[in-house]
Amino acid sequence: MSAVTGEIKKITTHVIQAMKDRGEKIAMLTAYDFSMARILDEAGIDILLVGDSASNVMAGHETTLPITLDQMIYHAQSVVRAVNRAMVVVDLPFGSYQSNSEIALSSAIRIMKESGAHAVKLEGGSEVEDSIRRILLAGIPVMGHLGLTPQSIYKFGTYTVRAKEEQEAQKLRDDAKLLDELGCFSLVLEKIPAKLTKEVSESITIPTIGIGAGPHADGQVLVTHDMLGITKDFKPRFLRRYAELFQVMTEATQGYIADVKSKSFPNEKEQY
Repeated sequence: MSAVTGEIKKITTHVIQAMKDRGEKIAMLTAYDFSMARILDEAGIDILLVGDSASNVMAGHETTLPITLDQMIYHAQSVVRAVNRAMVVVDLPFGSYQSNSEIALSSAIRIMKESGAHAVKLEGGSEVEDSIRRILLAGIPVMGHLGLTPQSIYKFGTYTVRAKEEQEAQKLRDDAKLLDELGCFSLVLEKIPAKLTKEVSESITIPTIGIGAGPHADGQVLVTHDMLGITKDFKPRFLRRYAELFQVMTEATQGYIADVKSKSFPNEKEQY
């Protein structure tokens, strides 16, 4: 455990900033339920993101768009109950902040009051500036998200790498500086060239957290179900699997089925 976080009992925005300032990488994973969140928290994760990716991995939707604010609050409540140390950040879902800043603030307040989470995350730069300003003025920490923004998938039409062309790269640079100046406490950079990640990370004061954005961000995030190999078919270049739980869980289930069918479960020691 590092010098920065080794003695920290609770990860806060102040701690996250100190980690960047001292050169310690930030580790973030997603969580959507109590049991998984407890494991990740006890393992020492810095940030747990209650991501709208729950729409994919928990509900089976093709995109993140269908998940609702009520559903995000439900998942966040479950995660917060499990956590002692990690910072819990919750995605504002599609439709809960884009239309106007009053709705954005109302959505963020609901998440904070009803779940007990520590911050919210939303996608976009200058186009959601008013929403970010209003949420921050209410005292709610905001994590930004630039690059590939999954809530805009139908606009992009593909999950390919973003900001490869100079015009889009410059927009990302400008938006990153804007989010820094507005007072966001950190910024997710998704699926952009590693060189651009390095440039942005060195040009702004707040920590950057990359996913598919190379090694130069101040931290990294993965979807936990991808990292653990629970999702079987998702294999992008940026994903490193640290376990193959789909196979492990399949074999365990097949073993249980076989024991039930053969009448070897339960045995004499497993009854009252």
